Amino acid sequence: MVSTGTPGPGVVPPSIPAVVAGMAARVPDVEAVVSRDGRYTFGSLATAAAVAAERLAGEGVAAGTRVAGSADNTADLVVAFLAAMSLGAVWVGLNRRLAPPEKAYILADSGAAVLVAPDDTVAELAPRRAGLPDLRATVPVAGLGAVGGPGGGSGHTSGGGHATLPDPDAVDPFAAAAIAYTSGTTGHPKGVVHSQHNLLLPGAYLASTDEYPASIRIGVCMPLTILNLMVLGPLLGLQAAATTVVLDRIDTDGLTDWVAREGIETMAVPPATLFDLAHRGDPDGRLASWTRVQTGGGDCPDALLEQFERTLAKEVTRSYGLTEAPTLVSVEDRGRPHLSGASGRVLPYLDVAAADPSGRSLPPGTEGELCIRAAADGPWAGVWTPMLGYWGRPEDTARVLVDGVLHTGDMGSVDADGNVSVKDRRSNVIVRGGANVYPAEVERVLQAHPAVAASAVVGRPDPRLGRRVVAYVELVEPVDADDLRVHCAAELARYKVPEEIVVMDHLPRNAMGKVLRQQLAEETAGGQTTGEETAGEETAGEETAGPAVAS
Repeated sequence: MVSTGTPGPGVVPPSIPAVVAGMAARVPDVEAVVSRDGRYTFGSLATAAAVAAERLAGEGVAAGTRVAGSADNTADLVVAFLAAMSLGAVWVGLNRRLAPPEKAYILADSGAAVLVAPDDTVAELAPRRAGLPDLRATVPVAGLGAVGGPGGGSGHTSGGGHATLPDPDAVDPFAAAAIAYTSGTTGHPKGVVHSQHNLLLPGAYLASTDEYPASIRIGVCMPLTILNLMVLGPLLGLQAAATTVVLDRIDTDGLTDWVAREGIETMAVPPATLFDLAHRGDPDGRLASWTRVQTGGGDCPDALLEQFERTLAKEVTRSYGLTEAPTLVSVEDRGRPHLSGASGRVLPYLDVAAADPSGRSLPPGTEGELCIRAAADGPWAGVWTPMLGYWGRPEDTARVLVDGVLHTGDMGSVDADGNVSVKDRRSNVIVRGGANVYPAEVERVLQAHPAVAASAVVGRPDPRLGRRVVAYVELVEPVDADDLRVHCAAELARYKVPEEIVVMDHLPRNAMGKVLRQQLAEETAGGQTTGEETAGEETAGEETAGPAVAS
């Protein structure tokens, strides 16, 4: 049954602020967002977003202004995002775990004018402000939407403020609304640009199904600075009249506490978390409310699914997606047998087919490059629009967007029933514990060290994390592997730092001088793993995507 108050099939709300205002009018006293720092009803969330919008407007934020947001998982971050959307601004999520050079690169590349962040993030960027000429203001994230002002705390449980949201009709739903940074094939991430229409579509579809009835409690355990998580968490919750519970811990004890305390019913977790839970179990039954378990963000072997389902008696559904889509492309149906190697059926607003190098669609079951376009028939026909492009990279955009078709770069197949099987991650991405590690990005940092002549980074299979990062290097002078790791740690988030560095006299190359990465990957696949890290340290990455596997 379709949830009361949600859009019908094929209907996408006109804008994000229209959704916020509509839900505040319909169900003002229903709990909307819960986090460690506060609880908001739909009414008080609209008020907080309006207060925050006034403050951002006071800093010169208007339509098209890039606003970067960086914080741990808090309701305040959701408020900041909704405020930016109500002004027609362009949101740029900035993962807290990124190293200062990585944060600075994204701020500079996006031309962010305002940074909403805690004091420690502002302080760590202070030495780099000279290289950020567009950044004119920083705003505290804590209490941004509080009536008492920033720092005044949140925790509203009902309306009561007098601020009102800007006119939702003034927002162009097809203009640029958010930039999500992904891919590292050039050594730096690219910004994927989406409109508010794009961001609302996945939630509009899911809210029209009986998988997300009104009042269901949706858990989000991965960073909300990742755009996919904002789409499949708060934006879905807003459209489904559901409660979004924002977790600030992803380790098994912390996650279990949140589920037990808040009665979380549906949540996506990365494979590493499934691994930990499958080995620990739930002896006290504290995970009883969590009946809809999804996974994504990396390879999830059938054996792991079977072990989790056997240990916890909970079905796990898999999916496939990518930031450029945005988020979901295919999802497994609950209650249906798992199809080995598949990631569910294509969503009804999409048409996905494998294509040959010339772009010609291949017969069902034939392997090729997965290509996405809007569905041509059914209630969702013509609703989907592709990403607007890569920020400031027209050549890259032209390579992947051709006549409205998104060429994903992922190799796979789609069978006659619409089941998607992904054979290989594009751009050799290493999905480590749900976090994407792009080899070219790590190689760029390694090769900046004066002792390194060349490098190649690959993933080693790991039963818990999916892949671990291994680097092969050619040296021009002796250097200790630990010194290279320290060098990487200064420039990269921890999960990207190679856990093993192998020195070679010469990297294997073909006749054109290109490193034979596949040869190294095959050699690496036979290595041993340690499995020492905790899930809380390893599963929050720049491009993790909950049920949508960011590729």
